[in-house]
Amino acid sequence: MQTVTIENRTRALKEPLQAGYCQSFACQLRGLTFRRSLPPNWGLLLVQQRESKMDAAIHMFMMWIDLAVVWVNSQNRVVDVRPAYRWKSIIIPQAPAMYVLELPLARLNDFQIGDEVKISVPFSR
Repeated sequence: MQTVTIENRTRALKEPLQAGYCQSFACQLRGLTFRRSLPPNWGLLLVQQRESKMDAAIHMFMMWIDLAVVWVNSQNRVVDVRPAYRWKSIIIPQAPAMYVLELPLARLNDFQIGDEVKISVPFSR
């Protein structure tokens, strides 16, 4: 899985953030299911085919950890931020989103609605 760097251009993050880039249906369906922990500077970026509320919805079934979830639209603006608790239902963002960023719950306050996000692919030779 490719790794990307996530920046909050509105407010500096206390720690750098890396995320796995997850675009396929299979990758998104599995997501972070069955993970028992996440490093504090790592998450998963789910990339949708189009901006949508339903396509950007997530489930927390078979999840062993709580998450911070950040929804970002196609203009790279945060449109929703919420905690997601293990084994609790489905969560739909309040506005259409293109990207869903799943992070350790401790990172919940790193992003706020309206923040500008930059997603960068690291240089490779």
